[in-house]
Amino acid sequence: MLTIAQAELIVQRVLRCAAQDNLENNIAVAVADAHGELMCFTRRDNAPFPAAVLARNKAYTAARDRQASSSLGAWAKKTGKDMGYWTDDRITGIAGGVPVIVDGKVVGGVGVSGLDEWEDERLALAGL
Repeated sequence: MLTIAQAELIVQRVLRCAAQDNLENNIAVAVADAHGELMCFTRRDNAPFPAAVLARNKAYTAARDRQASSSLGAWAKKTGKDMGYWTDDRITGIAGGVPVIVDGKVVGGVGVSGLDEWEDERLALAGL
């Protein structure tokens, strides 16, 4: 189980890593529990508005689908599946969402948005 304290720590780690490149004010960060429900969230001052929704959806996707959102997007592209295949409008294939894994079990997801999607994923991984 992911605790609130752990979720807050993940957010702080993401922000610290982003600060090293002066990017911390341009992102939104979300942490979800194993069901994809939001536990912790921040949208920084210069983050674009859509980043807030997308960070939450990336965390949701990583938790619910038990894989990185980028992996899901790659699979959908490879198989020709539309994201509507999941019949869940919160599922996204955009990079930046990664599962939180403890002892081999997915206990949550972290999502970062506001930058290039691969930079978002790098920061999400740094939070772990």
